Amino acid sequence: MSQGSPFLQFWLTDTTRDAFLSQVHKDDLPAIRLACHDFGVRAAPFLFRDLTIAFRPSSFTRPARMAALERIGHHVRKVTFNAPHTPETFLPPLLDPVSGEERLFIYTPQVHLPDTSGVKARIPKYGTWEVTDLLIKQYSPLFHAATDIPSFIRAFSAMPLLTELTICCPGQEPTQSYRRSAVDYALISLRIAIENVSLTGLTTLSLSPIHPAGVFYLRPAPGYGMLPNSMRRWTQIRSLVIRMDNNCSSRCDARTDHLKLLRSYLQTFSHKLTDLSFCWNGMKGPCPLSLDSEPCLVGNSPSANPVRTQPLKFHGLRYMQVENAIMDASQISTFILQHRRTIKEFAYEHIAFRTGNWDDALAPLTKISGSEKWKDQQLEVMDVPLVLRDAGPQPTTVERKELVLELEPRKRIWPKMKGKIGLEKGSSPASRLEKVGSRGRDFLRGTPEHVKKLLRSSVLSWI
Repeated sequence: MSQGSPFLQFWLTDTTRDAFLSQVHKDDLPAIRLACHDFGVRAAPFLFRDLTIAFRPSSFTRPARMAALERIGHHVRKVTFNAPHTPETFLPPLLDPVSGEERLFIYTPQVHLPDTSGVKARIPKYGTWEVTDLLIKQYSPLFHAATDIPSFIRAFSAMPLLTELTICCPGQEPTQSYRRSAVDYALISLRIAIENVSLTGLTTLSLSPIHPAGVFYLRPAPGYGMLPNSMRRWTQIRSLVIRMDNNCSSRCDARTDHLKLLRSYLQTFSHKLTDLSFCWNGMKGPCPLSLDSEPCLVGNSPSANPVRTQPLKFHGLRYMQVENAIMDASQISTFILQHRRTIKEFAYEHIAFRTGNWDDALAPLTKISGSEKWKDQQLEVMDVPLVLRDAGPQPTTVERKELVLELEPRKRIWPKMKGKIGLEKGSSPASRLEKVGSRGRDFLRGTPEHVKKLLRSSVLSWI
């Protein structure tokens, strides 16, 4: 190919080549890499940018897989770690084979491999040889892979340019909320690996979904292999997304422990976090950002002077979203006042009020802006399915056509609360009525001529 070839000029220009490769479907990138060596080198960063790890017993121990990860790891920017709750992850009580009594097992993480130079110098993995033998015989290989911390460290050491980490732990049964599983041990190993590897570019963390106790094993608190510099890695996080399963009952005392763990985990990111999104999966739960005024945690102490939970404040928070929560209007207004100097945009979706309404919750906006003009400028986004019902062709009685509109408000957004309250611009609600959804098309019946006659009728003349 000549040096003046248009394709060669296109391919050797970084901007045009990268723009092209970013639009190529990921399934087609392997074929492009097979064309020639240069194509393989240029397309590799786009093919291996996102990596999904389905945690299995051999995920981090198979030599060929780890060798491949070390070759492509410098291209990885985003990792999705999937560790679903399955029957294989369930850990039954550890029983003595002779007496049948339950044996106590205290887990002590081993960050480094023990010295195996001599047989006599070997150290049991789980404290004593007796307990180690019972665990090998009674627990699945997935448990032993979850406690293999050196393999986790080796895997994440191969991805030094990692910027985004997503942890998915779906499928926990509500009856197992207070019982430790192999997934929890995997989270401990994952946390220790992240703290021991130099991942200076890691700024985004997503827990979607996560079981309530999962944040306890991801929290850099004393115990479970914490290092003196463990907090340094987590203070890098700027964007945090949490979608937590709400497996607790509606009684406050049944979920108090999980709420305290959640608040303690969020406190870890309070200094440098800028983007925060939280959602309850399942039934509505309390707002995790206002637990200091939550009835579940206020006045639970039997003492005469109960210890009050301190308000949770994020010093650099700019964007916040809370979804599927039940709360008081005063909690929203207090949060707005506490973060009015930093926050630019906040969103509350699918909120149920115990007390008050939206006017009470957003009252601080009037105080901040100095007027109520923000009420006239607020943007309310909604879905408007258009449903057409027809009496059918050739009616014997007077034909009747009915237009049904279903309005379901989705969310409200009030950004730019620093100084003057501004609101985002968007299309008007009337322009959204022009879109007919799939539900509306399902109601169209009859021949094409009949549909044309229906659309010309005076009922639809206002569209």
